Amino acid sequence: MLLIHVPRLTNRLGYTLNVIFRYILKTEFEITTDVDLYTGFDGPKMCYGRHKIGEGLFVRCSDLLFQTTIEEQQPRCFKYEDTYALFPVYNSESDFPFDIFASAFFCLSRYEEYLPHFTDTHGRFPASESLAYKEGFLQMAVVDRWALMLAGKLKSCYQDIKVPARNFDFEDTIDIDAAYCYRNKGILRTLTGMGRDLLSHDRKGAMRKRMRVLTRKEEDPFDTFDYIIDLHRQYSGMRLKFFPLMADYNVYDKPISYQNKEFCELLKHLCDNAKMGLHSSYASFDEPELVGIESERLASVLHRKTVRNRNHFLRLTLPKTYNVLIDNGILHDYTMGYADEAGFRSGTGTAYPFFDLESDCEKPLTIHPFAAMDSTFYYYKKSTPDEAEAVFRQLVDEVKLVGGTLSLLWHNQSLCEDFGWQGWRKVYEHVLDYADKAHKSK
Repeated sequence: MLLIHVPRLTNRLGYTLNVIFRYILKTEFEITTDVDLYTGFDGPKMCYGRHKIGEGLFVRCSDLLFQTTIEEQQPRCFKYEDTYALFPVYNSESDFPFDIFASAFFCLSRYEEYLPHFTDTHGRFPASESLAYKEGFLQMAVVDRWALMLAGKLKSCYQDIKVPARNFDFEDTIDIDAAYCYRNKGILRTLTGMGRDLLSHDRKGAMRKRMRVLTRKEEDPFDTFDYIIDLHRQYSGMRLKFFPLMADYNVYDKPISYQNKEFCELLKHLCDNAKMGLHSSYASFDEPELVGIESERLASVLHRKTVRNRNHFLRLTLPKTYNVLIDNGILHDYTMGYADEAGFRSGTGTAYPFFDLESDCEKPLTIHPFAAMDSTFYYYKKSTPDEAEAVFRQLVDEVKLVGGTLSLLWHNQSLCEDFGWQGWRKVYEHVLDYADKAHKSK
C-alpha cells in the first residue's frame, strides 16, 4: 500500500490520484493530511505539496489541483526525457521538474475546452486549438507515460511496492452512419438516388449497380458487416463494438429507418457477435432530448438497455454533452477523439471517469478515448491508404509502449472498396493484424 501525503484534499486531487494509481497503474494507495502519520509510516510513501516532508518520494505541486474554479492556465510545455511535460516546478528536492498530477488533470479533464476557444463549422473543438497539437505531442499518450515514469521512480525507491505490468490491448469500433447504400431507403430516397445516377459521369454503370443491388443480384456495397465479423473471428483478443445511427433523416443524419425490418434484423445479428452502443445523432447536439428518444429506439430493437454512446460527427462540448448522456443512463462514451487529426485528445489510451470542471466533481460516466478514425485520413488529411496505415502502426506502437488500450474508429462504408475507398480494406486488415501481433507479444 502506497501512502500519499497532501496538504489538503480536493475533488480534483482525489480524482487525479485515483485515475493515475487505480485506473492506469492498478496500484492501491491511501491519502493522508496527517504529518505525524506520514513521517512515522515505514512503507512506500510519497509527498505531494509545496515542501518535502520527511523521507519518501516528493512531487512539488502547482496550484491547479487546489483550485475549485475554472481559470486561465499557463501550462508551459517543455521536453523531458523521451516525452513532454507541463506545469514546470522549481524545487531541487522534487523528484520531477514538473507537476505530474496537474499535467495529467489538465489533459484528462480537457481543461482547455472549458476556456474560450474557436470551434469549427460543426461546433467542435478542433485539434489545432489544442496544446498537444501546437506543441507536437498529440500522438503521444503522455498521461500514461507520466504515470509509468512515476511508477518507475517508486519502484526504484521501494523494491517491495506492487505495480503490475501494463499490457497492450486493442478495441475496434465501427460507426454505422448508413447500413446500406441502396437498399431499404424508401421510395423517395431511392428515386432521388436514381436521379443522381443519371447525372453521374458513368450513368449506365451507376444505374446498373443500383438496380442489381435492389433486385438482390448483388450485395449492397455498405453491407460489410459479415466481412468485419469474420475478420474479427481470427483475432480472439480483440473487442468489437458497433454504434448504429437511430436518428430521423435530416441534412447530416441519413440513416436507414429504425423501423425498417431488415435493418432491425441486422442490428440483432450484430448484437449476437459484438457489443452495441448508440451513435447519437448530429441533431442531438442541439436538441438534447433526442438522445433519450434514439437510445430507446436502439433498446427496443435489441431488448436491452443502451449504456454506450458515440456522437455522430464527434460533436462534443464540455460538460453539456456528457451531462446529457448521464441524464439518459449512458455509462460509457466513445466520442473522445478528434475528427481532423489522429492522436490522444485527452493524452491517454486508458478509459477513465469524467470530471466536470463546472461542478468540480467526478460524474458517473466512463470515457473511452479513441486514437484515430478512418475518415480523418480520407476527408481531412487527404492521405493515401499507405500513409494512413503508417500512422495507424505508429499509434499501435505508442500504446504498446505504455501498455494501454488502443481504440480505433472505422465505418462500415469505408470498407466497401467503392466510392473512392479502394485500398482501405487492406489498411484495415493490416492494422488488425499488426495490433494482434502486438497484443500477443505483450
